This record gives sequence, C-alpha cells and structure tokens, in this order.
Amino acid sequence: MGIKVYNTLTRRLEDFEPFEGNFVKMYVCGPTVQDVAHLGHARTYIAFDAIIRFLEYKGYRVFYVRNITDVGHIREESGRDRILEGAERERLEPMELVDKYMLMFFEDMDALKLRRPNVQPRATMHILDMIEMIKALIEKGYAYEVDGNVYFDVSKFPDYGKLSGIKYEELIKHRIEPDPRKRNPADFALWKKAEKGYLLKWPSIWGEGFPGWHIECSVMSMKYLGPQIDIHGGGQELILPHHENEIAQSEAFTGKKPFVKYWLHTGYLTIAGEKMSKSLGNFVTIREVLKKYDADAIRFFVLSSHYRSNIDYNEEAIKRAADAVERVKSTLRELYYEKEDARAGDDEIASNVCAEMKRRFVEAMEIDFNTPQALSVLHELIRKANAYLSSKTITSAGIDAYYNTILELCNSVGLLQDFKPETEISNLTASGVLQILLSVREELRKRGMYDLSDRIRESLKEIGILIEDTKEGQRVRLKK
Repeated sequence: MGIKVYNTLTRRLEDFEPFEGNFVKMYVCGPTVQDVAHLGHARTYIAFDAIIRFLEYKGYRVFYVRNITDVGHIREESGRDRILEGAERERLEPMELVDKYMLMFFEDMDALKLRRPNVQPRATMHILDMIEMIKALIEKGYAYEVDGNVYFDVSKFPDYGKLSGIKYEELIKHRIEPDPRKRNPADFALWKKAEKGYLLKWPSIWGEGFPGWHIECSVMSMKYLGPQIDIHGGGQELILPHHENEIAQSEAFTGKKPFVKYWLHTGYLTIAGEKMSKSLGNFVTIREVLKKYDADAIRFFVLSSHYRSNIDYNEEAIKRAADAVERVKSTLRELYYEKEDARAGDDEIASNVCAEMKRRFVEAMEIDFNTPQALSVLHELIRKANAYLSSKTITSAGIDAYYNTILELCNSVGLLQDFKPETEISNLTASGVLQILLSVREELRKRGMYDLSDRIRESLKEIGILIEDTKEGQRVRLKK
C-alpha cells in the first residue's frame, strides 16, 4: 500500500505522489528567532522530522528547507516587529539578538536529534530576491504601491481563501495592517515603509522599508525548491493568513498551480487546554524539559498523538513517555545479552511474528503518518518479545528477528537513533552507579536479607551485568 496524506487544501486523504517520482521537495516554516524556543516549537519540528524519516525509510529522497524569520514578523498586539521588540527587551542590536537565538535554536534542534534541513535560509539574506518578486507582482497587476508601502490586491486573486475556507467578507477581521489608502481592507503588505528611526530597513525603489512577513517564505521556497513543491508544513495557526497569502502571491507570480501539492499542518501543544505561547507566558522551553528528560522521551511524547491533533503537556504525560522508552530499551538490552545463551538455528515463528508486526506498523504510518497507532503496534511487539524471552524455545535467529525489527521500526520515526546496549552498560559501570548497588547488596547480605540482594543481582543480569558471590566478595563481569 502506498502513503496517503491528509491535505489541508482539499480537506481529504490523498495518495502521495510527488511531482518528481520519489524525490520530495519539502518546506517547513521555521521560527522567528526573537527568544528561546519552547516545547510548542519542538512539537511541530519533531512531527515533521518523523514524517521525513518515514518517507526516507520508504525509499523517498527528501530535500528539506526550513527558514529562519529574522525580520518582518509583526506582533498583532503592538503592530511592531518581534525582532525589534526582543532587541529592545535585551538591549541588543537586532542582528545580535537574531544570532544569539538562532544559534540556540540550532542547538535545541540538535539536542532533540532532529535531522538538519538541507538548507536553512535567513529572511534577511534574501531581501533583494523579495524586492524582485514584489516588482514582478506589481508589473503583473497583482500588487500596488501606496506611499512607500506595497500591498497585494486580494481581489485580483479569485482563489484566495481556498486553503482556509475563509470568505472574503471575513478577511477584514484577520488583517492587522489598517490603512485607508488600501484598495481593499483585506489586502496584505508585501513591503512596508520604514518610519524615521526604524532600525530594520533596506533601500528599495519604493523608498527605505522592510518586507512583509509572508513574502519571505514564497521567495525562499521557490529559490531552493522551484515554483512548485510537494509538501509545505507548519503549525495550524499559520493557515490564515500566512499560508493563504503564500499561495496567493506565489501562484500569481509564477502562474503555476498548485504552488504546493500537499499542505500538512500540526496541531497545538497546549497546557491545561490553552495553546502554549510566549505571548501568554505559559510556555516551557526545550532546554528546561531536556534537563529532566532525554530526546527520545520528548519524541515519544510528541508521537503518542497524531500530528494533526492537539497535545496537552503535563508532567505525567511526558513521564509516561519516558517510561515507555525505557521499556523498549530494556527489552532490547535483554535481547542483546540473551543471544549469547540462545541455541543456534532458525525460528520461523519468531520471524513471522516480527514480519506481521512490521507490516502493521508500516501500514499505520502509511495512512497520514499515524504515529499513535504505529506506537501501539510497537508496544505489542515489545510484549511479544518479552514473552518470547520467557519461553524455553529462544534461538539466536529469533532474538535477531525481534531485536532488529524493534530497532528498525523505532529508527523509522527517529526513536533510539544512537542506541547501543553495550555502550549503555559501559556507561553504567563507569558512572559509579554500579558501585553503589554493590555496596547495597553487601549490606543486605550482612543483614541476612538475601531475597532483596538476589533481586538486585537478577535485575542487573537483565541488562548484561553478571554478579557472582564468592568468599572473596562480589565478582562482576559484563555479559559478552
């Protein structure tokens, strides 16, 4: 079965058929780098990372572009550029602020073990390209200049609203740039005149100014991916006006439809049912969460919900995700170390079980990247692997089948990318934790509490650490 994706544009599941065979051109809207990234950003970028990895697992080649917005993103409440507001808050030059938080964002994405985009273009590095596109839109009759401001004439683009479903009369409510000189209240800015003293400005044929927020993504996606792309992603809050405006200005500029074949949008990350947002002050930074949980726990938490669904963040939910990841790792460790004692030979039953689990996992992912259903299959596979380990019929081939299938499916969505059981055990022995456990066992044995002492020994055996009690004391060796 081939992959099916839910297309926001058509509001239905569609067969995934890229423009150029198995080559996928993908653009995801990146952050406005005026502050440290929070878990809401992680929710979106982890979801798209899992999608990219699964596409590559299925044999597609993905060329991935994610932009950096460092100018032009106007805050609704103040009508001011977010970068300038951040620079004033921290008493930095605008580009000092941008460089600071852009580098922190890159570090956060690496810490979450996200695949790096092929290109990460900055808006300010493409101002001349934006000016050229705006000039062309004016020449084609889709845009007009008013006293140094350039607006896109929405009335000239009959398809406006096809992504969001909004009616023309409702558009006025979504415009944050009132100007009585506009032809239509719903027209949006392509270029804004810079008032006296405004720091972020560039020369143009219309005078000094700066680009509107929406033009950057059209320019950068077309520069690196061409006039038509396969997948455009972002949070659902970007559907209107940002993505709606991208469609209008891009298709007006190129004359080609569709600008994007498949529009994919992620749901919100919420806290107590309210969207996580810097403006609301209810956010948790990626760095804060990474102090308590690793990247796999955060990814498992995100993938436990469908990418189009909202996720409510709470400590219990991410703790459950961390526990689930540990169960997977524990099973893999036990499989790895039990192989030494397993008898040789094939195991057709184990191979068939693993093949069936893999088929069900892949089928779940092929239907609009249904990660919660896929993880449910993974949980079932873990239970079957543990039952197999408890049986009297384990073989090295059967253990290989379970181990390789579990790790393959995890890797297909970006989980356990660096998992190596032998390294984990070495880290444990080097950390001093093992010595503490040995001291506890010694004290328990002195007090005659042999049951507890034996339980510690058996638990360590499950992760490949063998303890032998001798007259000289405890002898430790790693199971090879």
